[in-house]
Amino acid sequence: MSFVMVDAPPRTTPVSAEPERRVGDEPVGSRTRGRIAAGHVLLAILALLSIFPVYWMFATAFRLPQDMLSSSPIPWPLSVENLRYVWDTIPMASMLANTFVMAAAMAVSQLVVAILAAYAFARWNFFGKQVLFLLFVGSWLVPFQVTMIPNYLLISQMGLLDTVAGVVIPNLCSAFGVLMLRQHMEAFPTELLDASAMDGQSSWATLWKVVVPNMKPALAALGIMLFISAWNEYLWPALVLRKSDALVQIGIRSFLGAEGDNWGAVMAASGLACLPIFLIYLFLQRYVVDAFVRSGLK
Repeated sequence: MSFVMVDAPPRTTPVSAEPERRVGDEPVGSRTRGRIAAGHVLLAILALLSIFPVYWMFATAFRLPQDMLSSSPIPWPLSVENLRYVWDTIPMASMLANTFVMAAAMAVSQLVVAILAAYAFARWNFFGKQVLFLLFVGSWLVPFQVTMIPNYLLISQMGLLDTVAGVVIPNLCSAFGVLMLRQHMEAFPTELLDASAMDGQSSWATLWKVVVPNMKPALAALGIMLFISAWNEYLWPALVLRKSDALVQIGIRSFLGAEGDNWGAVMAASGLACLPIFLIYLFLQRYVVDAFVRSGLK
C-alpha cells in the first residue's frame, strides 16, 4: 500500500475591511470637524467684539437721558427722547441728504472713470501702457496728506470752497476701481468682443452694449464699495466745507463739541448717520460681501 502526500493549501488570514488603528489615533474626520468648530467659535467671538461698540451706541441712544451713563447692557425702559432732541436741534435731514448726494456723485464719477480706464488698459495696446498703469496704481499708494494742500489750493482758485462740488472734483478717479475692473476686463470672453466687431460695432458701442451689461455684478459691488468709502470720508470734506451743517460727518463733530457730555444725544446722532449704511448692508448684502471678496478683503 502506498500513500500519496498532498500539500494542504496555505492558511489565509481574513483581511479586515478597516485599517488597523493604533492606540491614541484619532480619525481624520474628527480632527477636521474639531478645527472647523474651533474656527467658528473664534469667528463668533470676533464678530461679537466687532459688533459690541455698535450695539452700545444704539443702546445709549435709546436710554433715558438720566440713564445715559448706565452700565446696564439692556436699555430699559426704551426712550426716543435723544433721537427727538437731535432731530429738533440740528438739521439732520438736510445733512443726510447732502451727504447722500456727495457720496452718490463721487461713487458714480469714480465708477464711470474706472470703466473707461480699465477698458482701455485691458483691451487696447498703446505706447506707455504699462508705465501709465503703474502710475495709476502708484497714485493709490500716495498718502492723502501729500495731495491735500495742492488740491485745496486748486479748489480755492476755482472758487469751489464751501461747495459739494469742491469735495467731489478732486476724487473723480479711484485708482483702486481701475485696478479692480481691469482684472475683470482682461477675463472678459474675447468671443463676445469679436462677435461685436463682426457686427460692425465700434469700441464705444461694444463697451456699453456688450461689456457693461455682462459685468453688472462686479460693477454693483464696486459701486457699493465706493459709495460706502465716500460716505465715511471726513478729513477732506471738513477741510473744504466750513459750514458745520453741510455734511453729516461735520455736523456730528460740531454737535459733539457743542453738547459736551450729552452722550445720549451724541450716540443718537451717530446712529442716525450710520442708518443709511446699515440699510445698504441689509438690502444689498450679497453685493457688499462680493465687493470685499473681490477686493481681497481690503
